[in-house]
Amino acid sequence: MWVADNWKEYEVLDCSKGEKLERWGDYLLVRPDPQVLWDLPRKNPGWKKKNGHYHRSNKGGGEWEFFHLPEQWEIHYGELTFHLKPFSFKHTGLFPEQAVNWDWFSGLIRQAGRPVKVLNLFAYTGGATCAAAKAGASVTHVDASKGMVNWAKENAKASGLEEAPIRWIVDDCVKFVEREIRRGNRYDAIIMDPPSYGRGPKGEIWKIEEKVHPFIRLCTQVLSEKPLFVLVNSYTTGLAPAVLTYMLSTEIVPKFGGRVESQEIGLPVKETGLILPCGAAGRWSNG
Repeated sequence: MWVADNWKEYEVLDCSKGEKLERWGDYLLVRPDPQVLWDLPRKNPGWKKKNGHYHRSNKGGGEWEFFHLPEQWEIHYGELTFHLKPFSFKHTGLFPEQAVNWDWFSGLIRQAGRPVKVLNLFAYTGGATCAAAKAGASVTHVDASKGMVNWAKENAKASGLEEAPIRWIVDDCVKFVEREIRRGNRYDAIIMDPPSYGRGPKGEIWKIEEKVHPFIRLCTQVLSEKPLFVLVNSYTTGLAPAVLTYMLSTEIVPKFGGRVESQEIGLPVKETGLILPCGAAGRWSNG
């Protein structure tokens, strides 16, 4: 498993009974987590000192309960700064486990010895965009949600990247890639974090089980002659790391060589010393 264990301002303090207790800077949040199937005693005092608690509803969805939590605050990872705010469906605007991938591809970008163009698809609030730009890449950030793209711009500005070579695109990712192919635009690296289910700005439906493999195949057409890496993230239950390996190995390796690795990604839990699984990632690199 790849573990995001370099955080200073974020940590999973404990997890039990379907929920995790997290420290986000100065604030403690309790959020549901489908992976937390165990029922252990809640010994950490933070459970009783939480600033926010997302309660899942039996009818689907849920709602936040707040205890002295600001509408927005900041958290830092190395040279990066992110704005956080609790919003619908339990999220805060950041997936801390992704830091293990930021560290990986940031090293590749810095060591490339050449300009690197990165395409970040389903790019959300721009954690990967900011990490890639800070490492020296030029980035094209694509997401179907205008609100998420604006949030990503805020994170870039807070991280000192306001003047960095970042293109901000509000568009359906599949249609954007199809247009880039026709335009002849090419990228040295692709990052994608496809949702399990989603809709584009014009109602385009995305179901990962049906769409992800054809989309990876499509994306090989916008890779440069000597691409650096491709990263595919998945939070879809049942999409095992081996599936990511298979798709990347069959679509990218025959064209460009290189190697593929896929693993679960996770976060250390302070109370138990164990690792909380948080999805999977597949990595292709030309090295």
